[in-house]
Amino acid sequence: MIVEVAPAKINLALHVRARRDDGYHALETLFAFLRDGDTVRIARNDTPSFALTGPFGEALAGEGDNLVTSAASAFAARYGGGPWAITLDKHLPIASGIGGGSADAAATLRALARLEGVPVDDPPLFAIAETLGADVPACLLGRSAIGTGKGEQLVPVDGLSDMPVLLVNPGVAVSTGAVFRMWDGVDKGPLGDGAPMALALAGRNDLEPPAREIAPVIGDVVALLAAQPGVMLARMSGSGATCFALFDQAARRTAAAMLIRRERPAWWCLESTLA
Repeated sequence: MIVEVAPAKINLALHVRARRDDGYHALETLFAFLRDGDTVRIARNDTPSFALTGPFGEALAGEGDNLVTSAASAFAARYGGGPWAITLDKHLPIASGIGGGSADAAATLRALARLEGVPVDDPPLFAIAETLGADVPACLLGRSAIGTGKGEQLVPVDGLSDMPVLLVNPGVAVSTGAVFRMWDGVDKGPLGDGAPMALALAGRNDLEPPAREIAPVIGDVVALLAAQPGVMLARMSGSGATCFALFDQAARRTAAAMLIRRERPAWWCLESTLA
């Protein structure tokens, strides 16, 4: 059996530059990945099967085809192999701006590549990832990177590893399509150049204002995170509704998580570090 972690993705900055003719948007974003997330387990089997476990598994149970099974089908069409028994242990909330489905698809591609003897940096594997979603190539790369185009053109960066991070989701699912449709269409400028943390601090998330219109509680999450001792940056990730805070010390991250769990017990929290 091959076991592959599907780590949560966050956008430390996300600049939307323009609407594209193909329905996507021209982006400049700084991706970072946590050490924690979902888990994909794959083994050869007599017949193909797919199972869901974990606290958020039930939310996907009624979907039928999903990004994991789509990734497996696309891999088989390109490389052969199988059939496989696939289990997704789902710990990341659904439709939450942290790349859950994209990370699961990418982890499936990595696991199948390992199982079938395909290099994980094989260019056709990234071509498959791009067909599955704009964030899947970044999740397949699985390390901090600047993304351009629709997010699939990636330049790896260093300097963010081991930074304490806290994710908080208020239990609200936000539609990515709805948030992008509500973007005001104003190009507020590029991501710029410099060290990754400096880019993050100077950057913004252009999807946060429209996401707050859909789910005003996002503003409450960001404000609560920003007020915690030791926070260097608090912002919404992706199209929401998950928000993150980067901390100067792990102990302060843990203290903030304890406070939020006590004051907002219905909110989802994940303590982790950047990979």
